[in-house]
Amino acid sequence: MNTFIKCLLAGMVAVSMSGCHGKSGHDALEHSHNHNHAEKSDAHDEEGNDEIVLSPAIAERMGVSTETAAPGKFHEVIKVSGTIMESPDGGSVVTAPTAGVVTLSPGISVGSNVGRGATIARVNPSAVSGGNPNLAAKASLDAAKRELDRLTPLYKEKIVTASEYNSAVRAYEEAKASYSGAAASGRAVAVTGGVITALNVTQGQYVDAGAPIATISGGKSLVLQADVPERYYGSVASVSDARVKLPYVADVVTVSESGGSKMATPAALTATKPGYVPVYFSLTNDGKLIPGSGVEVYLLGNALNDVVTVPIDALSEQQGNLFVYERLDEECYRKVPVTIGASDGQRVVVASGLKGGEQIVAKGTTSVRLAESSGVVPEGHSHNH
Repeated sequence: MNTFIKCLLAGMVAVSMSGCHGKSGHDALEHSHNHNHAEKSDAHDEEGNDEIVLSPAIAERMGVSTETAAPGKFHEVIKVSGTIMESPDGGSVVTAPTAGVVTLSPGISVGSNVGRGATIARVNPSAVSGGNPNLAAKASLDAAKRELDRLTPLYKEKIVTASEYNSAVRAYEEAKASYSGAAASGRAVAVTGGVITALNVTQGQYVDAGAPIATISGGKSLVLQADVPERYYGSVASVSDARVKLPYVADVVTVSESGGSKMATPAALTATKPGYVPVYFSLTNDGKLIPGSGVEVYLLGNALNDVVTVPIDALSEQQGNLFVYERLDEECYRKVPVTIGASDGQRVVVASGLKGGEQIVAKGTTSVRLAESSGVVPEGHSHNH
């Protein structure tokens, strides 16, 4: 949040509070709240946490929302690193049609979307010492065709023997096999459409015939490889789903919700890191996933019951300690210190600090924290715990 927004919010909070100060004595009495939070009173008094006032209008404007911290089901989590990879049958490689010097087509780079048959690069064999071997093959093909065309009518008239004619046919077929039309054009084309995920060459680089020039992802079928440390090997069997935290966007992708699932180890993807056990998941790309990306993976295992959790966004870190904000009434909040346990990438277990049933700020935590920093409680606005 930038300085302007912070100043704006501080001003809005001040106006809200000045309105509370401006109440008549009768209104102030009506505004006084007697909340019977008996189970929380001792802790609250010892902490000395001041109540935080934020009017409903400002809270709504700043995107503050709450949820009930209710005990529920939570999956055991193993947090590991992983890689998003192209499915073995989900992409293609563009290769050089001949040896020569590469000139990439305009606009071709990693991330470019290309159609089937698009020219990715041209390979110029003439720029290489020794010339273009395909030109010699073309000359041989032309000569063999002329000879075959000459002998064909003579053979029909029985002027030449079958042996002479068959030799001409064989020479033509051999010449045709040696000559490549693609090599002649020098065009390295995409055999499938998709997104270029890797460029294996640079502008002006020499390549041999058949060398890879670019990798194209079909964009839909991907594989997630999660690298699990061997000490968790006994827990791998219980893993049924995973959440993927992407490094380039704020989103967390759940494998099952994206149409994917846990899969057996693909034969083409057996390479692993020493000391790690790979666990694979199929993924359907919705446009957010980039093959080759390193990601954080939260493997979801056995379910735990009656666990209090809050969204990760509900946490506020201050001087090394963690807090959540509890909403006491329509415009009153308080800060509650908590300790946390496992996280599944979206929610986190509250090990202590909450008992369940509290209204916790789930979104807009920063706005409530800014209201807290004003340090002002309106006259007549108090909670007697």
